[in-house]
Amino acid sequence: MDKVSFTLRPGEIVGLIGPNGAGKTTLFNSLVGLQRLTAGEVRLNGEKVSGLKPHRIARKGMTKTFQNAALFPDMSVTENVMTAALLRHDLAGARAKAEQVLERLGLTAIGDADVSDLTFPQKALVEMARALATEPKVLLLDEVMAALTPTEMDDVMAVIRSLRDEGLAFLVVEHHMRAIMALCERLIALNFGQLIAEGSPTDVANHPTVIEAYLGAGAAEAAHA
Repeated sequence: MDKVSFTLRPGEIVGLIGPNGAGKTTLFNSLVGLQRLTAGEVRLNGEKVSGLKPHRIARKGMTKTFQNAALFPDMSVTENVMTAALLRHDLAGARAKAEQVLERLGLTAIGDADVSDLTFPQKALVEMARALATEPKVLLLDEVMAALTPTEMDDVMAVIRSLRDEGLAFLVVEHHMRAIMALCERLIALNFGQLIAEGSPTDVANHPTVIEAYLGAGAAEAAHA
């Protein structure tokens, strides 16, 4: 990361875009304490959290999903979500929280299933359920809609919007540009670890530097000829 600075407000959905190798994963990992910063800082509700362990940052209210779902293979879906809910609850409370989150995501029917029997899209949604079970104020979503059908994608976006309306802030990495354009109020574009554009989805998607990052200089010139 090179001088990347931005603010994420309560009740806001911001998309993070950029070609492969742009720095999206590095930024996510740096925000939640999985990768140590060499300069700069991360603040959550005005409090510096950079330098803290990931579980402490999660307890303060910021967590992320993993693109390759980090689930416990020998546990049921409900038990997997409970392990995250234990951050704030005792065993009984964690079960209640897990069941609540699964219902909200439309996953109640697979609550007793072993995660090893799930499809890739189902695992991604269970990963999202685990993150929500920590009761975050800021949630970083990493490709949770990969391989979803259009109908499933619309359902997930509806849940994200309803959580946004309750004050939860989202930073979203998603290669489905339809979802990014429909869901996000603001986009941040990265390339080679630098912030190259920030603004409305339409403005950023049409920004010459963003087009060049994805398609090359010739495409950017043609788009604005």
